[in-house]
Amino acid sequence: MEVEIVASLTGLAGLAIGLATGLAVRVSERAQRTASLATPAGGVPPGVASVLSVLRSSAVVLDAEDRVLRASSAARAFGMVSGERLVVDELLAMARLVRRDGEIRETEIQVGETRRRGNAEGRWFAVRVAPLGSHGLVLVLAEDLTEMRRTEAIRRDFVANVSHELKTPVGALSLLAETVEGAADDPEAVRRFAGRMQYESVRLTNLVQDLMTLSRIQGDEPLPELRPVRLDEITAEAIDRCQIKASSKDIELAAGGQEGLRVRGDEELLITALRNLIDNAVAYSPEHTRVVVSARRCEDRYVEINVTDQGIGIPETEIERIFERFYRVDPARSRQTGGTGLGLAIVKHVTTKHGGEVTVWSKEGSGSTFTLRLPLLDPPVPAVRPVERAAMENAREATP
Repeated sequence: MEVEIVASLTGLAGLAIGLATGLAVRVSERAQRTASLATPAGGVPPGVASVLSVLRSSAVVLDAEDRVLRASSAARAFGMVSGERLVVDELLAMARLVRRDGEIRETEIQVGETRRRGNAEGRWFAVRVAPLGSHGLVLVLAEDLTEMRRTEAIRRDFVANVSHELKTPVGALSLLAETVEGAADDPEAVRRFAGRMQYESVRLTNLVQDLMTLSRIQGDEPLPELRPVRLDEITAEAIDRCQIKASSKDIELAAGGQEGLRVRGDEELLITALRNLIDNAVAYSPEHTRVVVSARRCEDRYVEINVTDQGIGIPETEIERIFERFYRVDPARSRQTGGTGLGLAIVKHVTTKHGGEVTVWSKEGSGSTFTLRLPLLDPPVPAVRPVERAAMENAREATP
């Protein structure tokens, strides 16, 4: 009897063990299927998609067969991905190496080269490629370095240009000084060389002054002590400062447009910007022509100041670059006119500092029009004529 009981208990125990084993196998299979669904060989692991969506870098996830499982809009916009393929060969080769040995790799690449002015240009990226999970997935992250590289290039060019521009007048002054010393017995030669020295010293002074002005306004700091400024007054002052240069070429400087307009700004900087535009107009206009400065109020509470000339004009291909520091459309002519190459850059920065913008219309052989667009301070203030001003002053004095 006891033997039968033991046999029965043993059978029940075996049945229980079998059932438990089967259940465990099924649970394991279900867990494996769940894991497989959560991280399939052809999908993105859970949570990764959410992380990629908030990254600022361009992101691409490749599967084991180099198909694109996920790509950010930036990666597609920059031309890294087309359809389901990574089209940058260098990135694809890096992804295969990372998948093979599991090591993270970093590099810098150029994407989307274009030809412009004979130089290869494109967008630069700092790239990091890493394995993602254990199913052959690879993550490609690319951070856009184009703006940083452009800024570095501008800084290098600026230093080189400043060095060159300073070297020219300084070298000329040194050479002229030696020449004057050797021509001490020739009063006529001394006068001629002294005049040339004065010209070079003025050129050097203007360059240093422009550099100081540009250094003041090109930062992010707001301008201090902005005050209401009458455009009539800054136009008159800017024209007055350019009058001698214009008279030497028999160029008429005329002011027109709506009177009494005001903006809030730095009066001296606005005069400098307007003077630079008038100076350029005079420098690049033939003799016996006219330069007109006019102001008008726009419907959207802005005011526009136009400087129009009848000069040689600007080629269409050069217009987008004329506001760069030291950029000259015609370097030989610029040397003849004595410009520093910073005038239009100063105009752009001054206008931006005042919450406005500068635009240009030009046609070769037909002249140019530069427009300063600035926020209007308030409705136009009626201009007071000299006779009326005198009457008002007399009435004020007669009042006890």
